[in-house]
Amino acid sequence: MSYTEINTSTTTFTKGMLEVKIFQTREEMGREAAANVSDTVRKLLSEKEEINMIFAAAPSQSDFMKELIADKRIQWEKINAFHMDEYIGLEKDAPQGFGNFLRERIFDKVPFKSVHYINGRAENPADECERYAALLTQYPVDVVCLGIGENGHIAFNDPPVADFNDPKLVKVVELEMACRQQQVNEKLFSAIDMVPTHAVTITIPALLKASYMFCMVPAKNKAEAVFHTLNDEISEKCPATILRTKKDAILYLDEESASLLN
Repeated sequence: MSYTEINTSTTTFTKGMLEVKIFQTREEMGREAAANVSDTVRKLLSEKEEINMIFAAAPSQSDFMKELIADKRIQWEKINAFHMDEYIGLEKDAPQGFGNFLRERIFDKVPFKSVHYINGRAENPADECERYAALLTQYPVDVVCLGIGENGHIAFNDPPVADFNDPKLVKVVELEMACRQQQVNEKLFSAIDMVPTHAVTITIPALLKASYMFCMVPAKNKAEAVFHTLNDEISEKCPATILRTKKDAILYLDEESASLLN
């Protein structure tokens, strides 16, 4: 792993095919990630009439999304938006719902061409997976903006259910205890028994269909996951390791999340 200083506050290196950028603060990380996503979106829209993007709902994405929606150069009306996962069984207006989280922070802030929500209250979750998978087939993904969980998950593909060769685009999963505990640690739920046990998630192969992936992972609680993502063997034991095989993927870190790499 070789480091290269690209300015006084940023370090960059590659691991496999994954480009890694480390910033002093999460605010700097968010600005750079948003600028890179904006550049990519505008490049794609110079080549075709509309594009499709998948967003993650998590506190780790807040700095990035704040900067992205402030970028006046983006033609939002040419972008179809999706989110990558959703709890099953939460109340319709629950603030922890990922669709609600994204609606508040980005989906209602800019004029997307369309926004497609996963319905975590669908009567038949399997049917909802098929419905959302059909949409992803209709609107092939161009850009994925994601994070990494404390257990190395991407979307809700926790180690026990992650499958790099998953035949499905969207599936119902049981959430690992470490994943549920993270939601409590981040004060999204007041207690572990409040966190749903199951969710709908876009699968890893479906995410990897994207032409570009931008992964924002700040904060101390993600330091171990970042270390394993960059140093473990590529396997479902740490699902995020698959990012090292992805062309045109960038991992954005702050000093806290990168603290175990030195």
